Amino acid sequence: MIYTVTFNPAIDYAIGVENLQPGMTNRASYEQLLPGGKGLNVSTILNNLGIENTALGFIAGFTGKEIKRSFEELGGKSDFIELKNGLSRINVKIKSDKETEINAVGPVIDDAAMSELLKKLNILKDGDTLILAGSIPSSLPDSLYSDIMKMLSDRNIMIAVDATKDLLINVLEHKPFLVKPNNHELGEIFSVTLKTRAEVVPYAKKLQEKGAKNVLISMAGEGAVLIAETGDVLMSEAPKGTVKNSVGAGDSMVAGFIAGWYEKRDYTHAFKMGLSAGSASAFSEMLATKSEIERVYNSFELL
Repeated sequence: MIYTVTFNPAIDYAIGVENLQPGMTNRASYEQLLPGGKGLNVSTILNNLGIENTALGFIAGFTGKEIKRSFEELGGKSDFIELKNGLSRINVKIKSDKETEINAVGPVIDDAAMSELLKKLNILKDGDTLILAGSIPSSLPDSLYSDIMKMLSDRNIMIAVDATKDLLINVLEHKPFLVKPNNHELGEIFSVTLKTRAEVVPYAKKLQEKGAKNVLISMAGEGAVLIAETGDVLMSEAPKGTVKNSVGAGDSMVAGFIAGWYEKRDYTHAFKMGLSAGSASAFSEMLATKSEIERVYNSFELL
């Protein structure tokens, strides 16, 4: 079974505004409400690809109830923990000449709720997959993902981590199956600016040297780079298409990669599936469907 964890899920409130004028009253051309958060996005793509999984995480208040309702309406299976206080986030995505995002803070996760999540995670067994994705509330320590991996280290569980800064660095000693920063996040870790695929490679290898088995770097229109545990370096430009929505593209890449690995246990196929899923979501107003992902997969060849 695949499990995803989203510590801070949200309602993503997308608003289309033609020619946004800051400081003025603007009229929306369309609006859309979707369950959001990196782990939920990964779960949604896996669901769309027909791969069973369970979404774990925390919800709170009326917004939390809406996240659960809308996620399950899309076909998702969840086992959320409902917090007694606070409200789950509403993240605003303004679609205009440029995309602007306003991400809210989210509720405080108390010790009792955290213990409940750890109990749910402790039932994972050999052969399961765990995907830890996204930020955590400021009330929780940066060692949290690492602590979870340490708790599960006595089992053969495939763990993927999509996080930033210390949250990512701290897991490397536990040898995660996959880490997936983007090029900006990778550059931030090493205090450099990385713009091209070639520039990314030596720094991705540094993450592998620190313990990650596979390092997948998403680079938006530049494509992606994979440093595989086999020693292979795979890189490709992005498939061609019109970008309509960048939200969830990186999460879709994680889901596509995991789905591809499940299908064939082949890193070239997994890498192409990741690129295809990420691009298909970018080319869609919503997260990509299976047919959209397959269409992109069949439309290009890796470099």
